[in-house]
Amino acid sequence: MKKVQLIVAFALALSLVAGCKNNVKKAEKTEPAAPAAAQADTSAINGKVAETMDASGYTYVLVDTGKEKIWVAGPQTALKVGDEVYIPSGSPMPNFESKTLKRTFDKIIFAPSIMVGGADQAMPTAQASNAPKPQAAPAAEVDLSGITKPEGGKTVAEIFAGRKDLNGKTVLLRGKVVKFMSGIMGKNWLHVKDGTGTPGNDDLVVTTQAVAKIGDTVLVKGTVAADKDFGSGYRYDVIVEDADVTIE
Repeated sequence: MKKVQLIVAFALALSLVAGCKNNVKKAEKTEPAAPAAAQADTSAINGKVAETMDASGYTYVLVDTGKEKIWVAGPQTALKVGDEVYIPSGSPMPNFESKTLKRTFDKIIFAPSIMVGGADQAMPTAQASNAPKPQAAPAAEVDLSGITKPEGGKTVAEIFAGRKDLNGKTVLLRGKVVKFMSGIMGKNWLHVKDGTGTPGNDDLVVTTQAVAKIGDTVLVKGTVAADKDFGSGYRYDVIVEDADVTIE
């Protein structure tokens, strides 16, 4: 009887060990090795592109700040060597291995955005709360006389005034480009004025894939977004997104 009990106990022990091994094997298959935990957010980085490459939807850029060179990874952004860039915040990751690039970075900053143009151009009308706030370059002086509202369209002032009712709706407007920035978060950014409104609600930001230059008269058709928050402290009272822009 004792022998039977010993045999049963031994068999049960073997089954438990085998079960543990199977569980370990399953865990190895389903749980990839996690990278080292990111540290606290860094302060803003501003400098020139010394090296850049794209991989798996990310842009890797070596930023020369003048004091040091720092690797940064963010959403895919059109960059070239020599461009001024501004990174408002990010999280450092030590010993990060990129399997796509087949290289390991001793340290790299993962950022929510890479802004082209330096701190004086990045997100110029954004209202930052606690995040580092880039100072906006002044908009160009452009003659706004003779601009007419398109049929069925809105003026800049009307879009600001009616932004809550217009949120999510398509609008049509005509104005002149007073500022242009390219390649920020994969889009081009226009500042459009038509001579309506007062300071604070006379300069409308438009995102688009189109290219325009300062002084161009443009017909804009896009979707209104009220109280748009891009994170990192950057928020707009109103913006027109993903617009079709026709130069007249």
